[in-house]
Amino acid sequence: MGSSSKKKKEKKKDFQKPKLKVGKAKSKAANFTDTSFRTKSITVNQQSLTEEAPDPAVQFRHNLSLASTSRSDNQRRDALAFLTSQLSSGSGGGSGRQGANAGNSNPVGTAGLLNRLLPLISDPAGPVRAQLLKLFRVLPPSDVRPAAGKILLYIRAGITNLSSAVREDALGALEWLLDVAGDELVACPGGWLKTLNGLGAMMGWVAAVQTNTFSSTGANSVSFSSSGWSSAPKTSFAGSSTATLVKGGGTGGSKAMRGASFARQLAALTKFLEIGLRRETPAPYNPQAYWDSLYRRQPSAPTPDGVSNSTSSSTLNPFGHLNLFGAPRDEDSEMYADREDRQRVFAKRWQAAIVRGIEEARREGGAVGRAAATLDDVLQAGMEDYNQMVTVS
Repeated sequence: MGSSSKKKKEKKKDFQKPKLKVGKAKSKAANFTDTSFRTKSITVNQQSLTEEAPDPAVQFRHNLSLASTSRSDNQRRDALAFLTSQLSSGSGGGSGRQGANAGNSNPVGTAGLLNRLLPLISDPAGPVRAQLLKLFRVLPPSDVRPAAGKILLYIRAGITNLSSAVREDALGALEWLLDVAGDELVACPGGWLKTLNGLGAMMGWVAAVQTNTFSSTGANSVSFSSSGWSSAPKTSFAGSSTATLVKGGGTGGSKAMRGASFARQLAALTKFLEIGLRRETPAPYNPQAYWDSLYRRQPSAPTPDGVSNSTSSSTLNPFGHLNLFGAPRDEDSEMYADREDRQRVFAKRWQAAIVRGIEEARREGGAVGRAAATLDDVLQAGMEDYNQMVTVS
């Protein structure tokens, strides 16, 4: 009996409120922990501390991998920001892989960097594209010029993207490339006509064609009026997004924003044509240079037995430019290395369409009209001698 009554009293204690007395401290809980102590150090098991900072080259490669493969937009943007700061603050100013390694600013070289980051030109995240353009601007121009053709492939894909934001940022990349490697851009394979085709599609302009209509195999067809403008189906790129924005319709932002975008496109086209059609500085006359390039045979490196193979020509196919036995050439993918070739194909394919587009743009006035007037001046200066030559002949 005694034990059972004792248990009942203990159970009742759990539900009884203790009586507090004035001047007496409150009783502490059973699970109270004293945190009033102070310490100068905290010891963590299995902690590894080193005095050396992480290797910058390892950090650079890690962030390059994150920028090109991460699925997080913020992570790609932050990785690109780290690469930009590393490149802009690096002390190694040399070109190529060796110079970059010497300064630890770019251990993979500009070519390796571009190979990983060029697909981000069409990245769906706007902050990533903006940070990528900042990174492009800190790259050495001497390292960018040899890769102009490869960069242009991704830029052309960007300026014909279905997203207007991607097209605008790709246009910024094109402006950067024109600044650092304009001559290499217009002279690389496909750099002249294919870029004109991309800019024309972006602006809703159509190049001249041989027939009134053409159709792809089983796909949509595009018909051309006598004025040269297209009446494309709404499912095509030129018939929906770009052409609608140029004419002031659709949902691509306010009319002022669309006008500013179109003026920027005209300015980019002006710069492109100015570089491609400007007069070249004539080289000193050398009457023997042409024949030397065709017929003179240069001694090759000596063979292992010490005999020089003098039958090896420095030009393996001196008459290859005639294309006597080759496959039909793709005019769009051709390399137009000199001004005369660019003038000829431009007059054949794009001059009439751009002149009509300039007339339409000048009627709008404002920033678009001023940009069209500048484009007209550049076009007349670049094609004046060619038009005179065609008129005389």
